[in-house]
Amino acid sequence: MSLPSILPRHDGATIAYRRLAGRSPGVVFLSGFRSDMTGTKASFLEEYCRRRGLAYVRFDYFGHGISSGDLALGTIGRWVEDTVAVLDALTEGQQILVGSSMGGWIMLLAALARTKRIHALVGVAAAPDFTEDLLWSRLDAAQRKECCETGTITLPSKYDLRGYTFPLGLFEDGRRHLVMRAEIPLLCPVRLLHSLLDDAVPWQTSLRLAEHLASRDVVVTLVKDGDHRLSSEADLVRLAAALDELVRPDQRSD
Repeated sequence: MSLPSILPRHDGATIAYRRLAGRSPGVVFLSGFRSDMTGTKASFLEEYCRRRGLAYVRFDYFGHGISSGDLALGTIGRWVEDTVAVLDALTEGQQILVGSSMGGWIMLLAALARTKRIHALVGVAAAPDFTEDLLWSRLDAAQRKECCETGTITLPSKYDLRGYTFPLGLFEDGRRHLVMRAEIPLLCPVRLLHSLLDDAVPWQTSLRLAEHLASRDVVVTLVKDGDHRLSSEADLVRLAAALDELVRPDQRSD
């Protein structure tokens, strides 16, 4: 496989990306925290778009994958800026944003920043406001004190034996980007996929998100099997079906 292309940022940072030419609506994949554009869903979507002749972009946020930057300095706001930069520089016309886990939060914020460019949204175990609702709210007094005094807190993770370290700045910045405290003024179609067995982001999060969205075209699909990543063959078929429903009829596969 060829090396990814590079999008330079105004501050000297670089975003690594892969882009597939095609027609609109294009698809942009937004990965989760500590994930990158080489994941199963990101790769699957490229093949999905190739078969249908759709444009597609996958990329690594600041501090992720092979983009530049230190993950410890990354914030929700920074990753939203990366996403908007990708939309502005690497896409044309209407776009479908597919956000996985944290990417579901980034997806909402990017859509709010570029509303007229958004054809639809697809959340896969979307985790809006996760820093506040799923992390900070679960810390006890001692852990919160440790985070405030040392600047970081390390929590257990099934995906890394060393645990995940979260900087205080991530929590502080996250509070400036919370979306589930009021109605989310997005009117585009939205599809939300979530596993009932998700042990990282409760499936009720997708139901709450559906309630907060202003759009009347919101469908939540709850999967009895599966896990947080929703990347099994059956899960990918389900993701493709959701996208097929959102792509204009004249561009759907036979």
